[in-house]
Parts: sequence; structure tokens; C-alpha cells
Amino acid sequence: MIESITALLTTDFVLYALAAGVALALVAGPLGSFIVWRRMSYFGDTLAHSALLGIAIGLISGSNPQLSIIISCLLFAFILTVLDRKTSVSTDTLLGILAHSSLALGIVVLSLADSVRVDLEAYLFGALLTISSVDLVWILAVVFLVAVVLYTFWNELVSITVHAELAEIEGTNINRLNLILVMLIALTIAVSMKIVGVLLVTSLLIIPPAAARQLAETPEQMAVKASCIGVLSVVLGLGSAFYFNLPVGPTIVVIATLIFLALYFFQGTQKSRSNTG
Repeated sequence: MIESITALLTTDFVLYALAAGVALALVAGPLGSFIVWRRMSYFGDTLAHSALLGIAIGLISGSNPQLSIIISCLLFAFILTVLDRKTSVSTDTLLGILAHSSLALGIVVLSLADSVRVDLEAYLFGALLTISSVDLVWILAVVFLVAVVLYTFWNELVSITVHAELAEIEGTNINRLNLILVMLIALTIAVSMKIVGVLLVTSLLIIPPAAARQLAETPEQMAVKASCIGVLSVVLGLGSAFYFNLPVGPTIVVIATLIFLALYFFQGTQKSRSNTG
């Protein structure tokens, strides 16, 4: 048993998958914490759906699909940020329109290109085990960039999240920081496509921070614990997928969900005991 596990871990595609998943989980923890604090989960879904259009454009044009996904996500993130400042249409309505229209447009564009064959299931639900060395470089580069920017603007981002009006009075550029946060989310979602796919990508950004929220007392604690839960979900999900012959991306999400439920009910039990004690 130990020998088979050791042999598996020395396989290149498994190492690539593990490195990519762990790297993404580390940065998804603190970034996802802002999504949970700001209730931006639907925003993340919209960006994830728009990524399929980037995939279609990249495949049809013959350009690097990863680059086209990143450009598409960044473009939609910028458009969403600009449109969100207008009050004529509510934010949730705007997000719903863009999420479904961009997803539908991406599928239509792909269907029009008869010469292009693509495994849509891999992009919809992830294909972690197909990550190549080039994909890994893209992921690590983007993760490093997101981590550096998050570290640089952490205090300012927490400040505008906790009390935006007070931060603005103190001279903080709210619009600039909001744009930075949205662009970081877009970049993270773009490189997460091959890990959990379009339909599940925001789960990795939301579930670990939501689970960590049960244990944390400060923003920094929540960010660190969310990263740890994310890494644990990736490792256990990858191992379970191999052992039970399951799809990797959905298995990672299921493991993260089980951790969340365990912590949620454990905390609920602890509170009930303290109230009755």
C-alpha cells in the first residue's frame, strides 16, 4: 500500500496536480475571505461563467487558451465593476444577465466552429490531472502575483470591507481598491478552470473561508485557516479521487463541503452546550 502511494506521488501528472491545487488553495483562502465578507459569491460565479467565452475565443483563434481565459475574466471583471456603479439596474440582476449570457455565448461560439473539438466537461467540471508543466507555470505565476498584491494591500482591503465610509473619509481610494480586489478574483478564477471547472470554481473560493469563519476571531486568522482548509480539501480530494476512481474537481468540492458541515454543526453543538451550561 505504501509503495503504491509512493509510486503514485512520484508520477509527474500527480505532482503537477498536487502543486497546482495546493498553490491555488493557499491564495484562495485569504481572497475567498473577502468574497465571504462582502457576499460576492454571485460575482465570482459570473466571472467563472464568462471564462467559457474566453475558452471559446482562444480555441477558435488558435491562441493560448489559458491567456484568453485570463483576458476574458479580467475584461468582464472590469465591465462588472463599471456597470455596478450605475444604479439603474440592481447588482444581482446585472450579474444574472451577464453570467448566463456569457456562458450561453461561449457555448454558441464553440458550436459554430465545426473544426474545433473540445472536451466541454473538462472545462465545466475541471481536469486537474491533465495539467501540464506549462499550465503549472501559469498557475504558479498568477498565484504568486495575487499573493504579493494581497499582502501589499491587505490592511486597506480589510479597512474598506469593515467600514468603507470611514476608510473613504480617511482618504482611501475605494474605487481603486475595489477594482484591484475584483481583478485578483478574476485572475484566480481564470487559473482555477482546470482544477475544478467553470461550474465549481467559486466553491473553492467560498467553502474553505466559510468553514474557517467558524473558527476564526480575526480577519488574519480566518485567511490562514481558510488556506489550511483549502489545502486539506485538495489533498484529501485528490487522494479520494484516486482511491475511489472519482472525478477530481467535484471530489475536492465535496471534501471541502464535508469539512464545512462538520465545523458548522460542531460549533452549533458547542454554542448549545454553553447556553445550557
